[in-house]
Amino acid sequence: MADLSLFDLTGKKALVTGAAVGIGRGCAVALARAGADVVIVDLNESAGKRTAAELRGLGRKSLFVSCDVTQKDQVQAMVRHVAEQFGRLDIAVNNAGIGILGADEEIDQAAWDKVLAVNLTGVFLCAQAEAQQFLRQSPVEGKIINIASMSATISNCNASYNGSKAGVVQMTRMLAAEWGRFNINVNCISPSYVLTPMHASTPVAVRQRIRELTPLGHVQRPEDLYGAAIFLASAASNYVTGHDLMVDGGHTLNAWLTPLSRSVPPRVAPDEETVQLKHDLDVLGLSYDSDGINPALHPEIADAFKAAFGL
Repeated sequence: MADLSLFDLTGKKALVTGAAVGIGRGCAVALARAGADVVIVDLNESAGKRTAAELRGLGRKSLFVSCDVTQKDQVQAMVRHVAEQFGRLDIAVNNAGIGILGADEEIDQAAWDKVLAVNLTGVFLCAQAEAQQFLRQSPVEGKIINIASMSATISNCNASYNGSKAGVVQMTRMLAAEWGRFNINVNCISPSYVLTPMHASTPVAVRQRIRELTPLGHVQRPEDLYGAAIFLASAASNYVTGHDLMVDGGHTLNAWLTPLSRSVPPRVAPDEETVQLKHDLDVLGLSYDSDGINPALHPEIADAFKAAFGL
């Protein structure tokens, strides 16, 4: 019989950056459901406090902490505050990230610098502060989970985003090699196209194309990351470090020439894909249609997809 206690996070103390909505919120919910108390770290105070309240509704301790992950002093203060409030830190999910679309022959340096500052430097600053906290504790140990992307492996966005995420994967490997001697596991998760508010403007036709080119047949939801987050945060992964866990429904397995056929319906129907997205949009006070689409939220994403698909 499997020892499910390996996945039990009862009594563990965690923080998740960029946790107000989307992937970060999904990771925070997963950790809380597994038993952990979770600090919600974000710049969106209203949404972050609502997410913290939701976790308290699950019977866990949770609070919101504002932090700009590109600022070392804020990051250091945030981690110290978490340790003071919870008594220690056991698990950290470094998820805060952004993307700025634009052709690489035209994008300006300010956009490049901002993406790298949040997606790569921010992850490093958080990981560094978290490791320092682990070293102050007894016993010395901890779990760091960085959120990378399938864009670290395939070329599907632009140089700033893909380069930053590839940097997260390689940085994760290096930190794992360095910090293993402290019993600190450092791993990362690489999701696919996740239905977060960033993709709230993605046209229906594009979502259908993603379904057709993904072997498991549906667009990814934040909750599809629950299992990966719990695994990498728990004792079940104690001998796993430096690993990039691809959670993409098989999307990156090939460069598909034609849509994939199906023999049975996918586990998740199209209307089920958008449940969490609609929740996040509600939290942000944003309107949407029956498909969970708000074309005005990220028109640059909608326009890029429409141009690529000839819509």
